[in-house]
Amino acid sequence: MKRALERDRIIDITTIGRRTGLPRRIEIWFHRVDGSLYITGTPGRRDWYANLLQHPEFTFHLKASARTDLPARAVPVVDDLPRREILGQILQNLGTGRNLDAWVAGSPLVEVVLGADT
Repeated sequence: MKRALERDRIIDITTIGRRTGLPRRIEIWFHRVDGSLYITGTPGRRDWYANLLQHPEFTFHLKASARTDLPARAVPVVDDLPRREILGQILQNLGTGRNLDAWVAGSPLVEVVLGADT
């Protein structure tokens, strides 16, 4: 599992719908920055993020080099300075010329805390 968390990028997450209360599973990328795990997306509104704001507990499904379901909690990263640092590293790791200012201003960003089945 440790190797998967260090090397894999694509996972599924199951959130609880903010309006329906029903489980919602999607495929998404996760990122490792300075030993912490993050989930983000391109700038814009995301249902998965709205669900996590309402119900921060979710399931983190490893599915590439390891297959396991991990209880997790999402901690939104909302302050500009940490957002800039974390998103800057993510974009650098992706090797893209994406606009960091646009990502800081409009991308969802949560830190993933594993083992948080509260």
